[in-house]
Amino acid sequence: MVTAISYDPRQNLNVRKDQHGIVVVEEIEGLIKVYNNGHVERPPVVPNVPPVSLPDITSKDIIFHNPTNLWSRIYVPNTSRNKLPLLVYFHGGGFSVGSAAWKCYHDFLSTLASKIGVVVMSVNYRLAPENRLPAAYDDGFHAIMWLKNQAMVNSKEQYWWSSKCNFSNMFLSGDSAGANIAYHVSIRLNSNNNNNLKPLCLKGLILIQPFFGGESRTHSEKYSVQPSYSALNLSASDTYWRMALPVGSNRDHPWCRPRFNSNNNMKLPSVLICISEMDILKDRNLEICSVLADAGVKVEKQVYKGVGHAFHILHNSPLSHPRTQDMMSHMKAFIHNQ
Repeated sequence: MVTAISYDPRQNLNVRKDQHGIVVVEEIEGLIKVYNNGHVERPPVVPNVPPVSLPDITSKDIIFHNPTNLWSRIYVPNTSRNKLPLLVYFHGGGFSVGSAAWKCYHDFLSTLASKIGVVVMSVNYRLAPENRLPAAYDDGFHAIMWLKNQAMVNSKEQYWWSSKCNFSNMFLSGDSAGANIAYHVSIRLNSNNNNNLKPLCLKGLILIQPFFGGESRTHSEKYSVQPSYSALNLSASDTYWRMALPVGSNRDHPWCRPRFNSNNNMKLPSVLICISEMDILKDRNLEICSVLADAGVKVEKQVYKGVGHAFHILHNSPLSHPRTQDMMSHMKAFIHNQ
């Protein structure tokens, strides 16, 4: 079955038409191709892997929203006898590609859970352009409401992970588009009154190279030279936003370029923002640090030298591994000091 999608023909004039009138309206080479008849192709560039049980970590997939069949992968360290903080993680991929089953995310989050001592819920959300924003934000919100229910009902089916989890010590995180989702889900949770989360308690946000944008270009967007293996260039960034934002919106939409007003009675928890020096998003990330700090949010930032976008999952630089270890150490300190 082909899913109908909406696209804005004004946004992309470089279309290709075959003899049957089928037009490619959006494309990021090797990752996604969108046609005017609603068909979307996503080549399997990253293998999906199943959850596994190992001596130091157990992971399983669970359904958290039956109406949409949404699922998540939960990782539980086997070595701790104490209840652990809960980290809800959203994968990257420009809102349009990626999966909680991708090997790169499975490997990163398995290591992260074990190394820093957290239970991880890796959320698989609906993708654009079939499901434009706010679908991913809705899915993130559903995941948190499911966690709230699990904290109250103490289900035997979920005991294998919930018994290890301190629901009153929860953090939201993600990389790239996933960090954008974590941010906007936290805004929604706080606008809906954080007291309604009980027994959950949101203690902090960890935003890894968060995917934000705007119509006017920043210095790093215009002048940061990207190697051929870069995970994100300016053209791809623009395409992701065209596919994800509501039709007719531009990159000054608040989901892309957030505004935060300290007078709107929303109190965000502490935020750790992890920035890559070589990333085109570097200046956007520094900008959100300033926006949040000016609004009275406690912000900690870490800049990782010599690496680019998604270095922690792509390992596309000799510096990727040591910088990933540094980032995990910073995440551990942030979580265990709140």
